[in-house]
Amino acid sequence: MGRHRGRYAEEPSSRARRRRGRGGAFAALAAALVIVLGLTVAGVYMFGQSDGCGGSDITLDVAVSPELAPALDSIASDFNAEEHQVDGRCVHAEVRQVDSANVAFGITGAGATMGDTESDVWIPDSSMWPSLVKSQAGDAVITETGTSVARSPLILAELAEHAEESDEPRAWTDVIPTSAPGEEATSTVRVADPARNSTGLGTLYLVQGVLEENSPDTETFNTRMTAALQALHKGTSPDEESAFLAFSGGGAEAPPVMVMSEQALWRYNSTHEEAGAQAGYVKGETYYLDYPYIVRSEEGDVTRAAEEFRTEVRSDEARTRILEQGFRGPEGEIDTSVLTEDVGFMKEPPPELATPSDGAITDLIRSWNQLEMDSRVLTIVDVSGSMLAEVPGTGMTRMQVTSAAATEGLKMFTDTSELGLWEFSTNVNGDLHYQETAPIRELQATTEDGTLHRDAMAHSLSSLEPMPQGDTALYDTYLAAYQEMADTYKPDRTNVVLMLTDGDNDNPGGLKLDKLLSEINAISDPSRPIPIITIAFGPDVKHLEPLQQIAAATGGAAYMTEDPTEIGEIFLKAFSLRISENETE
Repeated sequence: MGRHRGRYAEEPSSRARRRRGRGGAFAALAAALVIVLGLTVAGVYMFGQSDGCGGSDITLDVAVSPELAPALDSIASDFNAEEHQVDGRCVHAEVRQVDSANVAFGITGAGATMGDTESDVWIPDSSMWPSLVKSQAGDAVITETGTSVARSPLILAELAEHAEESDEPRAWTDVIPTSAPGEEATSTVRVADPARNSTGLGTLYLVQGVLEENSPDTETFNTRMTAALQALHKGTSPDEESAFLAFSGGGAEAPPVMVMSEQALWRYNSTHEEAGAQAGYVKGETYYLDYPYIVRSEEGDVTRAAEEFRTEVRSDEARTRILEQGFRGPEGEIDTSVLTEDVGFMKEPPPELATPSDGAITDLIRSWNQLEMDSRVLTIVDVSGSMLAEVPGTGMTRMQVTSAAATEGLKMFTDTSELGLWEFSTNVNGDLHYQETAPIRELQATTEDGTLHRDAMAHSLSSLEPMPQGDTALYDTYLAAYQEMADTYKPDRTNVVLMLTDGDNDNPGGLKLDKLLSEINAISDPSRPIPIITIAFGPDVKHLEPLQQIAAATGGAAYMTEDPTEIGEIFLKAFSLRISENETE
C-alpha cells in the first residue's frame, strides 16, 4: 500500500546506520580472511556485507506517546544493535514521540492536528484512541496486536504540603462536585483537557460510571453529570504541562487535587522537588492507560518487522526498562525503587475498569465539547407585585430568594460566557413591559468604571425591586427577548433565553399564546437555535402547559417548583439539556 511519510516533528534518532566502504579485490579478500579467522572461534561465518544483512534496511517508523518514548528509544537502540532481520534485511526501528490525540485526529480529521501522524507502528497512551479512530475512519489501517506495552492506573495527586492522611480511600464523587454550586469548594480539581488527553477522558468515564450506578433515573444522572463536567471545566488545562504548572501553584485555601496516572505523578515529582505530590487511590475500579501496540501498515515486510519489534518490547529486558520509567508491567507489577511507598504508591495494582466502547468515547467527548461551548444567555426576571410575597420558612421574599439563586447560578458560567439581564412586569418602561438592566457582555469584560461584568450582573440581580401594582406580561416579553437574541445571534455560542417567573401570563389586551407561537415560528431558523428555558415557581403558577408549548417550539424546557430555593438545582437540569440532546442524536 502506498504511503506518504511526513517530516518528523522531533529530533531524528541518534542511531546512525553503519555503512562501510569496499576497497579493491585484494583488500576485500584480505578483509574477508581476517573476518573469517576472527569469527571461526564463535562458529559464525560472514561474507559480503559486514552488518550481516542483505540489501537496504527496513526502517520501522514507531510513533510513541511522549512519556513512553525514553524507554522505547532505549529498547530500540538494543534492538537495532542486535540486527534483527526480515527477508535477509536488517530491521531498524526509529522511535519518535507523538501526541496520541494528534495521531488520532490526524487520521480521522475530526480535530485539530499538528500533522506528522503517519507511522508503521503506533503506541498511544490509551486504547481509547484506536477505538475512536476505528469508529470514525473505517478505512484506516488499525491492527490491534493484543499487546499492552506498559500500564499506569489513574490516581489522585495532592501536593505533599496539603495532603491529609486518611484510612479510607475517597470516591470520585467525594472529590468532584455533582450538585449545584453552594458552599465554597474545599479543593480545586485539576485535569488535562479530556478532548485531547486520555487522563482527562478517562476521568470523565470514571465519573460517568459512578453516577450511572448511583443515580435513580436518567434526569438525575444528567443533572449530576452536568455538575461534574462544569466542576472539571473550571480546573481544566489545555495540556499536561500547563496542568502541572497550575497544580504546583495551588494554595492552601482550595488545595489542588489533580487526576493523573501513576507514571505522570512520578514524572511530576522528578521535576517539581520544591512542590512534590503524594499519590492517592480512589475507592473501587479505576481506568488504566494501557499503551497498546498498534500496527498501521499492510505491507508484508513492514508488518513482519513490526512483529519482530513487538517481540522485543515484550522481553524481560524491555520490561525492566519500562518499569524504571515509572510504569507498571503487564501483570501490574512495579519497580518499588521507582514507585516508592513513601510517596504513597501501592505495590498491588488497583482494580481495573474496562475500556469504554467507541460509542461511549464519542458521547463523552461530545458532551464535554458541548458544555465547553461558551453560553450567551439573556436572563429575564419577573418583578411583578407577587414577587413581594414571602417564601415560607426563609424570612425572604420571592424576589430576594430568586436574586440569590440567580447570583449563585452565575458560578456555573465561564468568564468568557456572555450574559445579560432584563426585568419585566407590565409598563416597566413607559409602554414597554420589560427593560434592560445589564447588557449582554462577556462576564470577564469590564464596565467604564472598571467593574467586572460578572460583578455588575450580581449587583443588578441583587438590586431588582418588585413593582407592587405590576402584572405579568409574560408572552410579550418572551417575544421581545426571542427577537433580540435572533437579531444578535452568535453561531459560536449557545444562545439561550432564560425566564424566571412566579406567575402565569397576566396582561389583559396583551399577546395571546397562539399569536406568540406563530411569531416565534416566523422568526426561528433551525440552523440558529434559541431555546427558551423557563423556571416557574410559587403557588401562583397554575398552568405549566403553555410554558411547555413555548419550550417545545424553541427546543427549550419548562420547569415548575413551588419552592424558589430549588432554582439552583433547576439551573443544573437546564444545563443538562445539552447532555440529553447528545443521547438522542
